[in-house]
Amino acid sequence: MIGLFKPAPHSDLVAPQRIDSEYKKLRWQVFIGIFIGYAAYYLIRKNFSLAMPFLFEENGYSKTELGIALSAISIAYGLSKFLMGSVSDRSNPKYFLVAGLFLSALISLTFASSSWATQSVATMFILLFINGWVQGMGWPACGRTIVHWFSGNERGKVVSIWNVAHNVGGGMMGIIFLLGVSWYGGWQSGFYLLAICASVIAILVFFVMKDTPQSCGLPAIENHRNDYPKEYSDSHENELTAKQIFLQHVLNNRLLWFIAFANAFVYLIRYGVLDWAPTFLYEAKGFSFDQTSWAYSFYEWAGIPGTLLCGWISDKWFKGRRAPAAILYMVLVLIAVLVYWFNPAGQPTVDIIALIAIGFLIYGPVMLIGLYALELVPKKAAGTAAGLTGLFGYLGGALVANIALGYTVDQFGWDGGFVLLTGGCIGAIVLIGIAGRQEVAHINKTQ
Repeated sequence: MIGLFKPAPHSDLVAPQRIDSEYKKLRWQVFIGIFIGYAAYYLIRKNFSLAMPFLFEENGYSKTELGIALSAISIAYGLSKFLMGSVSDRSNPKYFLVAGLFLSALISLTFASSSWATQSVATMFILLFINGWVQGMGWPACGRTIVHWFSGNERGKVVSIWNVAHNVGGGMMGIIFLLGVSWYGGWQSGFYLLAICASVIAILVFFVMKDTPQSCGLPAIENHRNDYPKEYSDSHENELTAKQIFLQHVLNNRLLWFIAFANAFVYLIRYGVLDWAPTFLYEAKGFSFDQTSWAYSFYEWAGIPGTLLCGWISDKWFKGRRAPAAILYMVLVLIAVLVYWFNPAGQPTVDIIALIAIGFLIYGPVMLIGLYALELVPKKAAGTAAGLTGLFGYLGGALVANIALGYTVDQFGWDGGFVLLTGGCIGAIVLIGIAGRQEVAHINKTQ
């Protein structure tokens, strides 16, 4: 696989007088590529959640059973984001990103066209596991692209803007799914339309993406913008072996481990609310299918301004420190979760406002943890560092959100599920606070 996706070789140098214009053009081009490409990943990552209300009625599955099936995405994605992150650090992101997107679209088409795909928990688990694994090819490829094309003093702004691709894709997923169901009937039609849209975007991304600036005949971004991180040297442009990445820059990085644990709790809230929103609103709050789809989309779209504001707060209010902004957002998430929980049925406006508030707030900490992971290691190890936080987020947080939350609701009702979510909010605040203390110590040490 590494041979298939290996980085592009250095190209002949661009004439000095053309470097600025060429850099400007290609930076816009690769940013558009990773933005729309990653948004397309979200069209087909969690679409199974929208089919779950149909599967409850058509196949008689319990919440525990569908929670187990849904957990396959989290298990596979967490492992893949970590392991494939290591591969992506030594690969060409152009091919890596597109291949994962095409394969994920193929899984959605399989669900839509094959009746056997939903006849047992085992078959759904296997297909969703494969989907989760190839989905893990998206973030590392984008992370590698960002650290090669954008330097340190602009990366916070760039990552916060790119990060809303999550929300653009996730928000469009519900609308495209609803259109497919409305036009042709049946949840399978929604899967067809989502897979077709993702495939078309994959083709477009293939023609706009590039590998590193050096592969295009340009100097390293640090050289071009005269923006060098502390302890930077020319050796940072050398590709690293997997052993060097893991042993020298990831496994012994204590601060990276702190934020990885914190990420598990953040993801418990992110997916505990998101994955079960259609079912919770349908069963406990009396929403119609159309209303749950729109509410799902509102949750995602609200993350766009929330993420951008969080990045600005982190830079302006807290002078580049990530933990205080994340703690502020998580305290507000806790309040919104409590409103979402205790608001009685029959007041849909309050439910939607609470859900929008959670969506507005939760993606800020998600973005900050991902950004911080990129900043803690050399850029040739960025995919692996991001993969480690993703591993904890999905195997720790999202997996609990899928299996444990589904089981808890089956046994103790939705109140039991929200006790788990509330505990997750508190755990996230505590762990981010610990990471913040380590962050201060790290900053003082490097000054």
